[in-house]
Amino acid sequence: MTAAHDRPPAPEPLPHPVVDNHCHLDIGRGGRGAEPWDAREAIDAAAAVGVRRIVQIGCDLRGAAWALSAARQHPEVVAGVALHPNEAPRLDAAGGLDAALEAIELLAASHERVRAVGETGLDNFRTGPEGKAAQVRSFAAHIDLAKRLDKTLVIHDRDAHDEVLDVLDAEGAPERWVMHCFSGDAAFARQCLDRGAYLSFAGTVTFKNAAPLRNALVVTPQDRVLVETDAPYLTPHPYRGQTNASYLIPMTVRAMAEVRGDDLGELCAAIDANTERAFGGSW
Repeated sequence: MTAAHDRPPAPEPLPHPVVDNHCHLDIGRGGRGAEPWDAREAIDAAAAVGVRRIVQIGCDLRGAAWALSAARQHPEVVAGVALHPNEAPRLDAAGGLDAALEAIELLAASHERVRAVGETGLDNFRTGPEGKAAQVRSFAAHIDLAKRLDKTLVIHDRDAHDEVLDVLDAEGAPERWVMHCFSGDAAFARQCLDRGAYLSFAGTVTFKNAAPLRNALVVTPQDRVLVETDAPYLTPHPYRGQTNASYLIPMTVRAMAEVRGDDLGELCAAIDANTERAFGGSW
């Protein structure tokens, strides 16, 4: 279980509920080998500060199955299922990518509480050129799946802005798609928005070296803004490096409101409504 001393103190509750649209409740701070915070405790801690709903994202077959189980068990949670871009080359090298994609499709189609196909996309940071073809093939398959099942596409983009858009343009984006943990500048934000994206901002928007990201936040229309933790990672300043969880979303939202010059309650209400539209309705 995540050590209590590693958890930052709870922030002041928000004036209006919001949704953490990207969370990994099943992963501890040290990765798969570290035991995560109990899911029910994490959900309750978030609700106490106004984060009343969560989208749980599965990044491999085990995580996708866990996400669906959590969504069925906890009414506050819906699921996203996919193969992470860094998972695809490993599976391809072992000859298992096609079978894994078939398994993800079965999970995505199995229950209405699976609202998203993701996170999928491209990652040039942890995967080298030798894995690019498998990443692109997996990404294209997930785009097709999202369109066929009318699910929201959740995109992971790390150091691959132009290539992500190239694949989306070639395949055709689904009706609803989210740039998870948006990491580009204002110009890239406009390119995504022009294609119909929702942009999701994480604790990175509070980091001192993130001025281009804050510029992207400013140019994003209020009806396209989402917020996330990517917990247990990307803990907002000043607790960067400690374990993140959904209850810390108010720190990020307050920073976002300040950067944008928005009324906090108005921004919270917009984020809540945007998340419902982005993920296919209320839950």
